[in-house]
Amino acid sequence: MTDAGRVHATVPSVPPAPSFPRDRTCPYRPPESYGALAADGPVTRVALYNGRVVWLVTGHAEARALLTDPRVSTSRQNPDFPMVAPRTESQSTVVLPLLGVDDPEHARQRRMLIPRFGLKRVNEMRPQIQAVVDRLLDAMLAAGPGADLVAAYSLPVPSTVICSLLGVPYADHDFFESRSRQLFLARTAVGSTAALDELRDYLRGLIARKEAEPGEGLLDELIAERLAEGEVDREELVMMAVLLLVAGHETTSNMISLGTFTLLEHPEELAALRADPALMPGAVEELLRFLSIADGLVRVAVEDLDLGGRTVRAGDGIMISTSVVNRDAAAYERPEALDVHRSARHHVAFGYGVHQCLGQNLARAELEIALTTLVRRIPTLRLAVPAGEVPVKPGDTLQGLFELPVTW
Repeated sequence: MTDAGRVHATVPSVPPAPSFPRDRTCPYRPPESYGALAADGPVTRVALYNGRVVWLVTGHAEARALLTDPRVSTSRQNPDFPMVAPRTESQSTVVLPLLGVDDPEHARQRRMLIPRFGLKRVNEMRPQIQAVVDRLLDAMLAAGPGADLVAAYSLPVPSTVICSLLGVPYADHDFFESRSRQLFLARTAVGSTAALDELRDYLRGLIARKEAEPGEGLLDELIAERLAEGEVDREELVMMAVLLLVAGHETTSNMISLGTFTLLEHPEELAALRADPALMPGAVEELLRFLSIADGLVRVAVEDLDLGGRTVRAGDGIMISTSVVNRDAAAYERPEALDVHRSARHHVAFGYGVHQCLGQNLARAELEIALTTLVRRIPTLRLAVPAGEVPVKPGDTLQGLFELPVTW
């Protein structure tokens, strides 16, 4: 039976549940209708595109509790796992490393990678990240005034860094960047599947070339230390490489551009950062909370559990709206306000629990360095078009900008 036709009698279907997720009308705020969902309690119910009714978590405490609960699963191979959009339907046939597996398999995969993404290794990368940022800003300033900040800065910063880390040729960036966009923007399973297949084929070929001619990078290490020893099979390594390459640039690029746009739209907060650059690490956490660009963590219950006063039955689908959770008034004062002086570190923009984002230390470093240097080196930075004319990516669960026209 298809997911659309599956009957989940444990979740009431009357009255009709509101639809979820929805596209934003403002790129840095969740849809207004999400406020009504939060008002219905920390756990409510919503209907997905295919009519399936699932639980939606909007409370901060409830989200963190769920994300550490072993009675829920991330496995897309579970027939009850909810697909949130047509483009995600193909995931049921593909095992997603890290994101789509549970312990102990998840722990095994994470142990292979965590040394390269730990805080010590990321701190060692900071001079390299700074050099990339300075080089790109030098070129942008030389060509200006005026630039598309996405093409000139926010996209090449994380793309260059992740290519260097993995050992992927940066010369291929146009290919993998375009296929990554298609993964997130496709409105059908056909479009997302085609993009995924092309990325897998590309990385299969790259891994084969590296086996013949080893280089330097995380992929080379995994080939020599894990693939050759039989600790990981070839297709698992290919999918791991896809995940690292896509996640390693797409979300960080969106955060740099959308974070810059948001600061330009909040001039008092931007002025505070210019006056005191030491605020930037905390401001990065606040931007992560405020923007919540990856909006929608998905789980399926494998046992009955109580959550926020609701009884969730085994087989029920569950979604967490990170944008609503990160604006929970029970967790933050003035949650709708951007406040770079706020302590926002307990947000769930990177998830929480064992599946918390592997690359969060790297993302934080890239954001901090990219935004600090941009604010310092171009103090007169401003939008080159009215805010309403900035082209926004259509996104229900991932937010970003196609372009960010700026001048100085």
